[in-house]
Amino acid sequence: MRRKRGFGVLLLAALMVMVVAQTSFGAGFALYEGSARGNALGGAMVGRADDPSALFYNPAGITQLPGMQFMAGATFIMPSTNVNTYQGGVWRSTGTEDNVWYPPHMYATYQFNDSLWFGLAAFSPFGLGTEFDSNWVGRYNNYEAVIQTLTLNPNVAYKITDKLSAAAGLDFMYFDITYKKKIPGYTQLTTPISMRNPMLDSDVSLEGDSWGYGWNVGLHYKALDWMSLGLAYRSEVGQHIHGTADFAKSMYSNYPATFYNDTDASAKVTLPAELFMGVNFKILPQLTWEVGAIWTQWSSYQELKVKFDQPVAYLSNGTAITTDTATKKYKDVWRINTGLEYKALDWLDLRLGYVWDQEPSRDEYADYLVPASNRHMISSGLGFHWNNWTFDVSYTYLIIEGRSVFNSLANGVLASTFEDGDAHLVGVSVSYKF
Repeated sequence: MRRKRGFGVLLLAALMVMVVAQTSFGAGFALYEGSARGNALGGAMVGRADDPSALFYNPAGITQLPGMQFMAGATFIMPSTNVNTYQGGVWRSTGTEDNVWYPPHMYATYQFNDSLWFGLAAFSPFGLGTEFDSNWVGRYNNYEAVIQTLTLNPNVAYKITDKLSAAAGLDFMYFDITYKKKIPGYTQLTTPISMRNPMLDSDVSLEGDSWGYGWNVGLHYKALDWMSLGLAYRSEVGQHIHGTADFAKSMYSNYPATFYNDTDASAKVTLPAELFMGVNFKILPQLTWEVGAIWTQWSSYQELKVKFDQPVAYLSNGTAITTDTATKKYKDVWRINTGLEYKALDWLDLRLGYVWDQEPSRDEYADYLVPASNRHMISSGLGFHWNNWTFDVSYTYLIIEGRSVFNSLANGVLASTFEDGDAHLVGVSVSYKF
């Protein structure tokens, strides 16, 4: 009866996470917030991989989990960035709107026998939430952009020997995007951006979603009693997005009413492959230390090309506008992390972590969609144990380095500096061993 009741709880929790994920999303583009414990340790969980969040960091590690276990939670992200733009000898400072994003996570593991384990994960691997005042000077690039993802990831893990385990799984990723920007009024096309009247602008809103599919593999090796190693790989996921392009003409824009036409639209995006690696050291019976890295193949994201099913407008020479292309040319990047965990008491764990995170966008194609630079993350957290329950909480302070962009080729991007960028992240996870 207890085992049957446990499966019912897991199913209900999975459905709740799926519903929540439709209205929650994280700041940034790649998200690494797999659990509160993982956040506190700076993501240094690949070599450890000894709780249900191993399904996010390194699924091969679930062979360390006896019976059936479950974890669920979310990370609450509160970002802020100031963008200074320059034109006509004047600098203007604009801050992003205050928002709270909360990517969720849910994991369930089950030991089938002494060699075979199953796992099911639901998490948000990519997300973006950038919002400015709709009339800010960079509105012709964007004033609101939201990306939501939810990955459902079943895994099978096999204990090859007492020291070596392997895992493989499939990724079923839902992707949803909303992108809004302004188009200058006809009489302002030759007017400097900083001198244009927002009342003469028109709005364009692009919305779409899709399902994409990928795969993942992992290895976990206990080389010595005091050292374990982990390696995990997630493949690229191609998204074929279908949606709509809606144009709202300002009553003052002086555009003919039929200049822009609403239409269905589509786009293709390739989300990058990721390679997780880590080495965990047991320094003392109560103290462990892990160092690791994540390589993200952002070079797969070269452009965002929107194809319109019907021409949205015609140029003065009669040429139909049927596409809109934004060049990205992202570069591959590294994320370096380290984390310490100390078991202070039977019921209390203390954690510290640090991350250096490299920014993939190039200055020559930088835009306001992701106003970011290289980042530093300093984290801490606590783990509380009571019977079969574990409650983890984390706090992370994210510092974004300053960045100057003076020659971006992106449409609507002025000479700009990004300053005072930071974020507060609070993670919460609850685990139960059945």
